[in-house]
Formats: sequence, structure tokens, C-alpha cells
Amino acid sequence: MESKKKDIRALTKEQLRAFFVSNGDKAFRGNQVYEWLWSKGAHQFEAMTNISKETRRLLEDAFVINHIRVDQMQRSSDGTIKNAVRLHDGLTVESVLIPTPTRTTACVSSQVGCSLDCKFCATAQLKRMRNLNPDEIYDQVVAIDNESRLYHNRPLSNIVFMGMGEPLMNYNNVLKAIEMITSDEGLGMSPKRIIVSTSGIPKMIKKLADDEVRFGLAVSLHTAINELRAEIMPFSKKFPLEELRESLEYWYAKTGSRITYEYVVWKGINDRKEDIEALVRFCGYVPCKVNLIEYNPIDDGQFQQASSQATDNYVDALEKRGFVVNVRRSRGKDIDAACGQLANKSV
Repeated sequence: MESKKKDIRALTKEQLRAFFVSNGDKAFRGNQVYEWLWSKGAHQFEAMTNISKETRRLLEDAFVINHIRVDQMQRSSDGTIKNAVRLHDGLTVESVLIPTPTRTTACVSSQVGCSLDCKFCATAQLKRMRNLNPDEIYDQVVAIDNESRLYHNRPLSNIVFMGMGEPLMNYNNVLKAIEMITSDEGLGMSPKRIIVSTSGIPKMIKKLADDEVRFGLAVSLHTAINELRAEIMPFSKKFPLEELRESLEYWYAKTGSRITYEYVVWKGINDRKEDIEALVRFCGYVPCKVNLIEYNPIDDGQFQQASSQATDNYVDALEKRGFVVNVRRSRGKDIDAACGQLANKSV
């Protein structure tokens, strides 16, 4: 049965300080507890050894720490790690550690399931159960940082919000989580090492710009032709490419930060000359780079990896126009940890 006590990590430091003052203690006690909760990652009040047993009992009576638990960890032959993360209410999300020779990247989830309906994504086939809280997002990063140190002998270097869910449909909680991840009172990571990936919700992209965020923005584009985008990403009928383009121009004008376009090339879907020409035109509107991503089939349906020649055709056309383009090979395919495959198969 779920506890009726308040999750203590929903409180700000000021609220914690006020709690102690109202209970006849000193305000600085709130600072100590806040440090235990965030930078020290305490899972239980008993771990807070520099406060008295009486104070710990007070906290135990008033609050809970709804910490995540890594239920299952799978390690790929290429060093990728996938975590099945159990939340306090029994629901599960997945997160991934992606290693390269020079960095380790955490791919974290922002929703249980997804709010959107992209036909090529396994997560989109799950209904959205709920948004993740800031601490649940934060905990995924802490778990992957620990795994990076244990298995790769270095701290986590980068974070991408490319796991389960649409981050901009959980806007406030995602930004609160990033605030703690980048805070000196949390993990102290540079916002320049964080990328939030969206399927393209124009008004929320503009809100990011207005809020003067300092992390990077990626857009899952996959086609620059409205009709095709509406077919493979049905939600985008409400957000035509003209609106998306305008929001990205607004983003760049406000932040000066170039966009990353995530783009999968599929056989018989977006591997034609006109698809390439449409992308090249779209890339001309805002400074950007393009990641061409190897597709990982989620079934035997219509979406299949395009030929290497089709990918090369994209690369040649983009580079000829001076755009930066990278071909991203998938990691963790043997444990269903690759892009688009996160669907809680492990639980």
C-alpha cells in the first residue's frame, strides 16, 4: 500500500528549513538533510549520520524518500548497460548507459510510457501512465553515474533525454530535474553536457527559449515532408513543419544554440531523392547538425533499416551544402537498449 506521507524530495531547501524551525530546531538542519537527499543520495533517513536519532525519527514520521530501485541491469556485449528502474508505485521505466572510448552517456526517461504516437517507436506503443517526478529522473542519472564509475572507471560525462516519454510533455519536472543535476548541491554537471530531445512541440520549444535554458536541444525529425511526417508521427498533424521551423528559428534567435536533428532513414519510406532534398532545405533555416541514426526494428512491420547507400546519399547531399552530419551506429541492440527499443520487455 502506498504511503500517505509526503515525499521529502518534493520540498525545497527553504521548505525543509521552515519544517525544522516549526519543530523547534535550527534552520541549518534543513541544509544538512537537503545535502543528504541530493548530493549524497541517501535512500533512508537512518543513513543521515550527522543528525540525531531523535531528528531522524521526526523525519521518518513525517516523510518518505521515494527512491528508485534498479530491478534488473542488463549488460550488452558492446558495454552498454540497460536498467529496468522500479518506481515507488511499482511502475517501471528504462534507462541506458552508453559508453564510448572517450565518454559515457546516460539516456534517461521522462515518462512512464509516452504521450505521443510515433509508429516506429516501441515506447509509443505503451500508453502513458504518468510523468516522472524530478527526483525519479535525477535518480536514473545517479544510478548510471555509479555504473559508469564501477564498470568504466570514469564518471558520467553526458546526459540525453532520449529514453521513454516526450520530455516537453513533462516540462516542469524535467527542468527541475536538470536544475538539480546541474546544481552544485546536486551532481554539479555542466548544462552544456545535457541534451533534451523532443519530437517537436513548437509552443514548448519557444517556452524553453523564453526560460533561457542552457542545455542543448535535439529534434526527432525523420522527414521534412509534412504529409509523410503526419503518417509516421500522427501527433505532428497538429504541429506542421512550418510551425516547428518557426519555433526553432525563435529558439536560435534567443539562445544562439544550434539544433541537432535526429533522423532515421528507412527503406522505402524516406530514402528517396525528394526526401533528401527536403531535409537539405529544412536544414538551411536554422544552424544545425544532423545525426543519421541506424534503425532498430521493433517488429517485422513497415519500418526497416535503409541500405547503406541510402544513408551515404544523405551524407553526401548534406556535406555538399556544408552541414555537419554524423552517422550514429546503434549500441546495445542485443539487450533491446538501442534507440526506439525501450519498452519494458525485461519486466
